[in-house]
Amino acid sequence: MRRFIRAATLLLALALPITGWTQGFTPAQRAEIVEILRQALREDPGILREALTGLEAAEQEARASAQRAALVAQEAALFRTAADPVKGNPQGDVTLVEFFDARCGYCKQLHPTMEALIRRDPNLRVVMKDLPILGPNSVLASRALLAAQRQGGYGRLYDALMGLRVEPTEAVLRQQAERAGLDWARLRREMDHPEVTARIEANLGLAQALGIEGTPALVIGRTLVPGAVDLPTLERLVAEARAAR
Repeated sequence: MRRFIRAATLLLALALPITGWTQGFTPAQRAEIVEILRQALREDPGILREALTGLEAAEQEARASAQRAALVAQEAALFRTAADPVKGNPQGDVTLVEFFDARCGYCKQLHPTMEALIRRDPNLRVVMKDLPILGPNSVLASRALLAAQRQGGYGRLYDALMGLRVEPTEAVLRQQAERAGLDWARLRREMDHPEVTARIEANLGLAQALGIEGTPALVIGRTLVPGAVDLPTLERLVAEARAAR
């Protein structure tokens, strides 16, 4: 117990400068805090490791709490944006939101896993959020996808781009769009439509609000999953979200 109390005291001493709480202390009180830190280290150097571990855990919990709050605050934008492309069952009882970049290799790796998940769960609704963060060709591909949606061809072009192993230049996008049976002249014109631009900007803003730093990123219920995960993990998270409803 004594060791635990001393570690907690050291943790507090370490946390004070980081949080700015020392601004409320007098010089004498700050000096006392520093002396507590020095004495604890002299008596038991190993306690620093425990204190740092505790501080890291506290910071992780604070980040997780902020992220949960952000998910609640952005619930409507995440799950109920009418213009978003939807895969799976549009009336499904659980919604999974996927932020992706058409150039992202990990997104391409996740694609067959997501397709398997949709096949195995007929009550799953998947909302697609284009998040072009990997350069100009990413933006070009997102514009093409959202323009394709206006022709009812989002899913076909998305599947084609997920299987693409070359850069989605305009020439490549035209080739893939025409193979998918889309009107390229119309698609190219609508790629620059203000609504397409607004939707990309909205997705980028939403990702920033949620602290998303890369793709793919999945939101399942109140859980944000960064990176590609395997099918059993996805099925477990969907089951947990379903049970929590």
